[in-house]
Amino acid sequence: MGIVEGKRLLITGVITDASIAFGTARLAQEQGAEVVLTGFGRMSLVERVAAKLPKPAAIVELDVTNAEHLGSLAGRVRAEAGVDGLDGVLHSIGYAPQSCLGGEFLTAPWEDVATAVQISTYSLKSLAVACLPLMDRGSSLVGMDFDASQAWPAYDWMGVAKAGLESVARYLARELGPRGIRVNLVAAGPLRTMAAKSIPGFEQFEDAWEGRAPLGWDVRDTEPAARASLALMSDWFPATTGEIVHVDGGFHAVGV
Repeated sequence: MGIVEGKRLLITGVITDASIAFGTARLAQEQGAEVVLTGFGRMSLVERVAAKLPKPAAIVELDVTNAEHLGSLAGRVRAEAGVDGLDGVLHSIGYAPQSCLGGEFLTAPWEDVATAVQISTYSLKSLAVACLPLMDRGSSLVGMDFDASQAWPAYDWMGVAKAGLESVARYLARELGPRGIRVNLVAAGPLRTMAAKSIPGFEQFEDAWEGRAPLGWDVRDTEPAARASLALMSDWFPATTGEIVHVDGGFHAVGV
């Protein structure tokens, strides 16, 4: 019996098969879950990537900045995917305009910073509220994080957005706890995903992790982060909420 046998999971952010979201969806199906994906913009691309999963998965369009998409999400998951409840939701959504990355911290305009914060931070709350009609006691919301306890080269306003994400997760844990819904984050080490490719100077992260992570770190392997995400959506963490689980080879725990 799989760790999420019989669970119904909504997974956002499946853009390529190198993404943490795809890895989580694949493992979820292998472990017995029914998976529903969301896509935005190039839906045909999401469909092609979804075809690489072990089993077919329903896909629902979702733009987390679109109030109509968010307000109708629960109904469309029921109607289009045939799923009448969710045991787990993975928030794997993040975006910052190029002006917000690559050493432009002092010059990034507010309009671009606002976009980064809305999509990368506020959307965790937006997705939680949109999914609430489908979630019940024992359900779990998991978000993808990158350690925001310190400033990183080139990460700039996305780092600020991730710090906000961590705070939003704590407040959601407080608000949703009485309903029996858990909210946690997985802080993964640097991975060669599509999001990483948009960060100028990403190789600085790779070099740092290679020399410092006690367990070592493979920037091409999304499975450790996917496994942690799936575990948090399973029944194995029934009393854990507001937590940040570091999946980074131990990098965060050691100094130079």
